[in-house]
Amino acid sequence: MSGVWALASLWLGLALIASLLSIWFRISTALSEIIVGTVAQLIIGAVIGAAVLGTDETWVKFLSGVGAIVLTFLAGAELDPQVFKLKWKEAATVGLASFLFPFLGCAAAAHYLLGWAVMPSWLAGVAMSTTSVAVVYAVMLEFGFNKTEYGKTILAACFITDLGTVVELGLIFAPFTIKTVIFLGVGAVVFIVLPWLTPRFFKRYGGRPSELETKFLLLCLLGMGALATWADSEAVLPAYLIGMVLAGTVGKDHALVRRLRTLTFGLLTPFYFIRAGSFVSIPALIAAPTAFVFFLIIKVATKVIGVYPVTKLFGSPNKEAMYTTLLMSTGLTFGTISSLFGLSHKIIDTGQYSALVAAVIASAVIPTVIANAFYLPHHLLPEAELEDTPGEQAGVVPLRHVGRKAE
Repeated sequence: MSGVWALASLWLGLALIASLLSIWFRISTALSEIIVGTVAQLIIGAVIGAAVLGTDETWVKFLSGVGAIVLTFLAGAELDPQVFKLKWKEAATVGLASFLFPFLGCAAAAHYLLGWAVMPSWLAGVAMSTTSVAVVYAVMLEFGFNKTEYGKTILAACFITDLGTVVELGLIFAPFTIKTVIFLGVGAVVFIVLPWLTPRFFKRYGGRPSELETKFLLLCLLGMGALATWADSEAVLPAYLIGMVLAGTVGKDHALVRRLRTLTFGLLTPFYFIRAGSFVSIPALIAAPTAFVFFLIIKVATKVIGVYPVTKLFGSPNKEAMYTTLLMSTGLTFGTISSLFGLSHKIIDTGQYSALVAAVIASAVIPTVIANAFYLPHHLLPEAELEDTPGEQAGVVPLRHVGRKAE
């Protein structure tokens, strides 16, 4: 077991370094963890060996997967049903544009400009069409936007985008089988029963040191995740839906949400983001950067072409519209999942996979850094975030203040 404890201490040490870097350089913790994962894999791999980081260890994969599931659930739970009713047209339109333009644009570019075959090109379109709920939610939480109408609308749009990605991946590549029917049937029952059962169950048995609420939610999330994986879908999709249907109950229990955030951001998501960053091979990208840069540019360009006009149509100022567009340009979870699906089913080869994954992970970093550096809509920050904040008059909002109050 000493090897397990040593590896765990290494990962948490990297997570601590990432947190310090996020404070020093005033960037999102999620992005700093991705960068630390990339650099750690490069340095450790060169000095000792790539296997030392242990990204393929079963328990690392488990913690990483649970982190993605719970983080996605929390993002769904942040959705305010009242806000969604008022903003559903904007969220749906932004989400559809964010999916459709990159899906068609990147698929066409891969086929006609890079010369990829038809099926790999469609796979590239699916992988590039995504928006990372994990990254966007982490940024929303970091700045306190998750409490605002603006942030909740963006999270709803992210769901629409990724729902389109999952559906398209299933329609093009995954067969519709009896497993799919069972998953949809059980899911429909669960999503109907949970909003009725959960508040009653918590009222009768909750509020005890045993943290029954957390155990109940993890049971639902992991159970539906197992069923989704069995049906050739993805575990994070039912997690988001469970979060949405429980937004009116769990989402309003601030003490429970805070405890879940502590578990998620303190232990689980560092494994997810650092592991995602470790998949980027810097030497491979330096040796053959064309496809990686190509897909990154095409993805961001098609997101801008699709999303920016829609946000302007709904009355967003230029700065706010570009901030929304850049956040919708991020990718991580579903992009890497789609790429891995293509590789494991021999739709794409290892070279194509590396280019897609590198572009996906770079899209989690570059658009967000640009958005926060140049387009952060300070006027949308919650009023509580701006009180007694040094540098407010200069338009500077230190993350250390925002992060604490947003928790």
